[in-house]
Amino acid sequence: MTFREIAVLGLGSVGRLAAELLQETGFDVTGLDERVPQSVSFPCAPIDASDEAQLSYALSGREAVLSCLPYDLNAAVATVAHQLGIHYFDLTEDVSTTQRILGLAETSTAVMAPQCGLAPGFVGIVTADLAARLDTCRSLKLRAGALPQHPSGRLGYAFNWSPMGVVNEYLNDCEVIEDGVHKFVSPMEWHETVYVGGTKLEAFTTSGGIGTMCSSYLGYVDNVDYKTLRYPGHVDLMNFLFHELLMRERRTLSSEILRRAKPPVKDDIVYVHIAAEGEEGGSPLRLEYVRSFLPIRLCGRTRTAIAWTTAASAVGVIELVRRGELLAKGFLKQEAVPFAPFTLTPTGSLFVESDPAVGHRDLLA
Repeated sequence: MTFREIAVLGLGSVGRLAAELLQETGFDVTGLDERVPQSVSFPCAPIDASDEAQLSYALSGREAVLSCLPYDLNAAVATVAHQLGIHYFDLTEDVSTTQRILGLAETSTAVMAPQCGLAPGFVGIVTADLAARLDTCRSLKLRAGALPQHPSGRLGYAFNWSPMGVVNEYLNDCEVIEDGVHKFVSPMEWHETVYVGGTKLEAFTTSGGIGTMCSSYLGYVDNVDYKTLRYPGHVDLMNFLFHELLMRERRTLSSEILRRAKPPVKDDIVYVHIAAEGEEGGSPLRLEYVRSFLPIRLCGRTRTAIAWTTAASAVGVIELVRRGELLAKGFLKQEAVPFAPFTLTPTGSLFVESDPAVGHRDLLA
């Protein structure tokens, strides 16, 4: 199971940080991107990730690959990884991509682990841990969102994540378990109010963040759903944009408009609000994991909250696979990753050490 050679595809803010964290934990990392970044501590090579021949050549001789590419390129990467018999990890929230990887995993000789980011990913790991503490569980509620610390305008948002990925989440149907029935519901609905540390937020259904939780808990938990967190008023404006103005029919243009109107910010914050309800010892009980994560310093640089929470989650899972603490081959569900061992990995521990009350720290410098 032990492996060292890993390629990281896509060297944006998340991919580059993931590569650096993997290097810090002892992996031999090769970075691959269309444009090779300057001043990095690991070897890099240019690649057209849409070219399967280039992918196959670049990944030959590697033992694993982490794809930090846009979701629409991941299925091809997973196919090549499957052909080469190497471990595959990605950050995708796209349901159809995950389904294709699930099919490949049936004959895989290595681990295939999509959805290793924040949501899906880390939130599934936490939720499974809460559910396991209860004798019986009736509901699992996953809520997460990456937002600017200092919102401006009526949207109160900044696109620190892929605009096309966000549009995809806002427009694709959402998987839930409702009253014991596995179903798909419309996005940007089931609106509710959530508070994290006194901050008022709204939550609404979006696609993909639930990962494979529904298939895992069907027949065991009557209600399971995932919702995105935003500042109040956001969802009404997005519904107006996509449905009344018919921009749902022009996803690429929508993503371009939104990215230009609400560019990324450095001072972001990730909110997580997870709850499991059921019984313990015959008495009703609600267990919660509620956190807000701020930017921190990693590897000598300040990293945005969404970048480090996503990269650290993926690297923590990869480290557990390398240690032989997870399955050796086939499809790895995030809810199958044990929370306690995850937090004992160098990057998983960041979720414990980076409590906002502590402030910015220079971690893994």
